[in-house]
Amino acid sequence: MPDSFSLDGKVAFVTGAGRGIGHAIAVGWARAGAAVACFDLDGDSAERTAAELRTLGGRAIGMGGDVTDADSVRTAVDRTTAELGGLHIALNNAGIAHQAPAEDLDPADWRRMIEVNLTGVFLCAQAEARVMLPNGGGSIINLASMSGSIVNRGLTQAHYNSAKAGVAHLTKSLAAEWAQRGIRVNSISPGYTLTPMTQRPEVAGARAEWEDQTPMGRMVQMEELVGPAVFLASSASSACTGVDLMVDCGFVCW
Repeated sequence: MPDSFSLDGKVAFVTGAGRGIGHAIAVGWARAGAAVACFDLDGDSAERTAAELRTLGGRAIGMGGDVTDADSVRTAVDRTTAELGGLHIALNNAGIAHQAPAEDLDPADWRRMIEVNLTGVFLCAQAEARVMLPNGGGSIINLASMSGSIVNRGLTQAHYNSAKAGVAHLTKSLAAEWAQRGIRVNSISPGYTLTPMTQRPEVAGARAEWEDQTPMGRMVQMEELVGPAVFLASSASSACTGVDLMVDCGFVCW
């Protein structure tokens, strides 16, 4: 691996690390040399990911907590710096998905989606920046979605789309605010990806249709998000901030 892509000596914080995209990127960052703090609402799954990283020879800790709770996030970030020796890179990935026709959408479901998928990203970025800013900066990566740029045919998820669009613009806002103080903030927008979330029963019948609508004729594999995440975390992307990187097998081209 070229030195510019190495994460040797870096300490990372990953939310939603217990499964799916968060797990895949935590493993990828560990293999690139980072020590990784794994954070998840399910503390047991976070610790399982951390244990897996330790078997790969890396340093890792697992923690349970809620991204919508500022104190929970702050405590996790503080533990990361205390036990792993700092904080240099972060992936704010934790999120939920849900469908409902807009005219029937329960306001509680709307609020919960915004709280987890947008406010949770902000609270994590805020806590991470409070450590990074006094220590020379770092790289923060937020998980948005192509659903923040397009409306998915056949999916009634106005609340999810709105939250993810918010993540992309929040990313640009934070990037502009912190650029001259050493923090780069970028987002990754996956297309249809084979994760536990997209394999839930309510969308199972749509997967073949999504593949047919995609120029590459397939969905994104979780492992294909690792390279973009390593790039944005490393010095290879030193001139990149405020970028929303689409990783979608070409879906938004059509």
